[in-house]
Amino acid sequence: METPTINAESGVFASELLLRRDRLERAVARNLGDRHLEHLLSEVDAALQRIEKGTFGLCETCGGEIEHDRLLADPLVRYCLEDLTPGEQRALEQDLQLAAEIQRGLLPQPSVRTHGWEVSHHFAPLGVVSGDYCDVVVPDGSDGHGFFLLGDVSGKGVAASILMANLHATFRTLLASRLPIDALLERANRLFCESTIASQYATLVCVKASPDGEVEVANAGHCPVLVRSEAGTRVMQSGGLPLGMFCSSQYPIERTRLDRGDLMLLYTDGVIEARNAADAEYGHDRLLAMFEGLAPETRRDPARVTQACLDHLAAFRDGAPRRDDVTIMAVRRME
Repeated sequence: METPTINAESGVFASELLLRRDRLERAVARNLGDRHLEHLLSEVDAALQRIEKGTFGLCETCGGEIEHDRLLADPLVRYCLEDLTPGEQRALEQDLQLAAEIQRGLLPQPSVRTHGWEVSHHFAPLGVVSGDYCDVVVPDGSDGHGFFLLGDVSGKGVAASILMANLHATFRTLLASRLPIDALLERANRLFCESTIASQYATLVCVKASPDGEVEVANAGHCPVLVRSEAGTRVMQSGGLPLGMFCSSQYPIERTRLDRGDLMLLYTDGVIEARNAADAEYGHDRLLAMFEGLAPETRRDPARVTQACLDHLAAFRDGAPRRDDVTIMAVRRME
């Protein structure tokens, strides 16, 4: 039998559980006789014992591995999904549906027009919830500067969706400070490092666009941004490490200018890493060729651009199942 993957992260889980235990002990001391707190403390102690014995992350019914994203979300879980009781399964389904509703509420409108820019996005979780991050923000007092953000949290499922919500709240808060976008990503990276375990990270691209067409891009290990103009297509490459890897990371800014009618395309790796029935990868070159070949009438509408991307990807997959969340954002400078 192979050693469970989770054992490699047991030290990280142990550190997190010890922190929770310390807080629980103080809470129990302040609320003597609170059975709920006492029960939680015993659950944490039991999880620490499982780590010590090497059984942490193994289902207590079947002995198989518990789903990794569920452990990230709740390190106290002891059973895999297949061995939950009917009542536990119903509760989990309700929680997932609520999480999906909350996540949908965090998304921008499918189509947005703001200060000379029009934006359309497509957000498609692989399961009920997604680890992809997508937002359009025009902070108060920003002189019309808009921010277009797209990211991808490591992992899938509930744990990734929680981190996606964390990123959303972090950037919504930091954008109000009117920091330069390199400093914005540096601050967000430090906060992300402090609020997640060592194995979790997020790739992200942040675009700041002014009403006169000036664009700044800071990229934290995410897919390159594609820019389409009458002169051709420019690829704005990644310049920094993903958020959460190192607390002191820096993020260089790349600048360009978009004329009226020019386009930007942002996307997650669920697009370029999609595979067809022959297990061939869609890849960046196919996306770039599709983007360069867009008809003029398609380029005039960001919604048609995102749909063209999806149609091209679906034709390539030819019925093969998706393996990841897919998010695409098209941004056009209005004429």
